[in-house]
Amino acid sequence: MAEAFARALGSDVIVPASAGLAPAMAIARDTIAAMAEKDIGLRDHYPKSVQNLARVQFDVVVNMAQRPLPALVREGRQPRLLEWEVPDPIGMTYKEHCQVRDEIERKVVDLIEELRRQPPPRQFRGQGSGRVPL
Repeated sequence: MAEAFARALGSDVIVPASAGLAPAMAIARDTIAAMAEKDIGLRDHYPKSVQNLARVQFDVVVNMAQRPLPALVREGRQPRLLEWEVPDPIGMTYKEHCQVRDEIERKVVDLIEELRRQPPPRQFRGQGSGRVPL
């Protein structure tokens, strides 16, 4: 849900990726329905393991597992780690599932707003004519 909210609401400041320590086999029906209520489809989303993202260098990592994460240092850089205590909605009633969804949405929106207040990263503009000899 967090990745979907971040993609839908903050694509100007964030390139989100979501993964779990013990990912499910599929996205829960209640999650799909709850997100559809917010007009966010999950068609292109699927559960992923943190192992799928092991080589990615992140600036910010949000941990919602309430368990320690594997090492996050890549190329000498430690990402900023945010610990969000959000319950896992699996096994909850649909109403509770939606309450968790709303809590995740609030946290994602807060993060997006914080990132929008930061100065934009410097962009590489390149040098020279743009030609590459063959």
